[in-house]
Amino acid sequence: MFIDSHAHLDGKQFASDQEAVIARAREAGVRNIVAIGNGDGPSNFDCAIQLAEKYDFIYATVGIHPHEAKLADQAAYDRMAEIARHPKLIAWGEIGLDYFYDHSPRDIQKKVFVRQMELAAAAKLPIVIHCRPSEGSDDAWNDCLGLIETHWSRHALGGILHCFTGNWPQAHRALDLGFMISLAGNLTFPKAQQIRDAALEVPLDRLLIETDSPYLAPVPHRGKRNEPAFVVETARKIGELRNLTADEVGNLTSANFYKFFKLIETVESKVSVS
Repeated sequence: MFIDSHAHLDGKQFASDQEAVIARAREAGVRNIVAIGNGDGPSNFDCAIQLAEKYDFIYATVGIHPHEAKLADQAAYDRMAEIARHPKLIAWGEIGLDYFYDHSPRDIQKKVFVRQMELAAAAKLPIVIHCRPSEGSDDAWNDCLGLIETHWSRHALGGILHCFTGNWPQAHRALDLGFMISLAGNLTFPKAQQIRDAALEVPLDRLLIETDSPYLAPVPHRGKRNEPAFVVETARKIGELRNLTADEVGNLTSANFYKFFKLIETVESKVSVS
């Protein structure tokens, strides 16, 4: 059993075969998928809810990605707060900071990040974090974790560091703040030793796995479009590092997912604990 805790299944990359992609994931043993509700910005960040309503094993998030932070306005905040009441909506995100591409000015990124943490706290939802520093720097990590400490940690709702690319001290700091560490296909890349070193240290009960589809397809699929079925390869690599089988990693990260989100398993789907 595997759970892809982070996948972007909307958009042109899956326009022609979305149903087949989801079917392949189920055949590979993926029991649940979390569809990320960023879309292309405020115009369609209900995209994940549409998938969650169509498939009982898909959950959803909502949020404004740091790339689109410059598009945030009060109407967008109001719409997200409305979407956040949906019963299949389990987290707010992905949100955070991206200093690598700087598609939105950094001061606006930080402002929108803080505002969304406020909205997530009001909705009593954990947050899913995107953090990418500029080349050769820890700038975004320092700012992101600092803002979480100042504006989020007091709410004790926790969150997920999605597609973790940092080092062990950064992971440790996030763990102390109540976060889960989610590993993606880049764990398998030859130059990703820093991520593998951190993966060896993170407690097994604080790990999640994801694809970040359609991005970062793991070895041996690197260079192709990523899809949820490939989450098995990330589990396999973690297993190699931690002396476990891929199935064991899948089962333990699935248990972590259900526990973190306070979900229980039914035959075909998961429902919230009352």
